[in-house]
Amino acid sequence: MIQVLTNNWPTLLTGFGNTLLCSVIALFFSLIIGSGFAIMETLPNKLCRIIANTYIEIFRNIPLLVITMFFYVVVPQYVLKMSGFTAGTIGLTLYTSSFIAETVRAGIQAVDTGQMEGARSTGLTYWQSMRYIILPQAFRLVIPPLGNQFINLIKNSSVLAFVAGFDLMYQGDALASATFDTFNTYLVVGVFYLILTLPLSYYMRHLEKKLA
Repeated sequence: MIQVLTNNWPTLLTGFGNTLLCSVIALFFSLIIGSGFAIMETLPNKLCRIIANTYIEIFRNIPLLVITMFFYVVVPQYVLKMSGFTAGTIGLTLYTSSFIAETVRAGIQAVDTGQMEGARSTGLTYWQSMRYIILPQAFRLVIPPLGNQFINLIKNSSVLAFVAGFDLMYQGDALASATFDTFNTYLVVGVFYLILTLPLSYYMRHLEKKLA
C-alpha cells in the first residue's frame, strides 16, 4: 500500500483533487437547485408543484450513470461538447438535487403551519417568511438526512470514472491496470475516499448536536 502511494502520489493526488472539486461544485448547486424545487413543491400554485414533482421523479428514478452518459454522449452530439468531468458533475448535481429536494420538502412540511401564519400576520411577505422563518427551521430538522445525501454525493462522484473524468476512481482503475496490484491500489483509493467522507460525517453529527 505504501509503495503504491509513494510511487503514484502525483497521479492519485490529481484524482483526489478532481473528486474533491466535483463534489464541492455538485454539493453547492444541488443544494441550491434542490431547495428551490422543494419550495416549489410547497407552493399553492399547482403548476409549480407539477413542475417540481416532474423534475424530482425524473432524476430520482433514472440511474446516475444513465444521466451522466446522456450528458457525455448525447448532449455533445446535438448541443454542446463537454468534458467527462463536466458531464459527470452535471449528472451528479441533477441526480443529487432531486433527493435533496425531497429531504428539504419534508423539513418544510414538518414546520408547524402556524409559523407561516404568524410570520404573515406580522407583515412579512410569503418569501420573507420562507427565508427568515420556515427554511432555517426546516434545515435544522433535516440535517441528518442532508448529511447522508452529501456523503452519498461524494461516493457517487466515482461515476466520473466511466466518462474519463480523471477522478480518484478513474486514476485508481488506470493504476490497477498498469501495475496489476489491484488490492493495494483500491485500498489506497478507499482511504482517500474516507479522507473526504469521514470529516464531513463527523461535522454533520457535531452540527446536529449543536443545533439540537
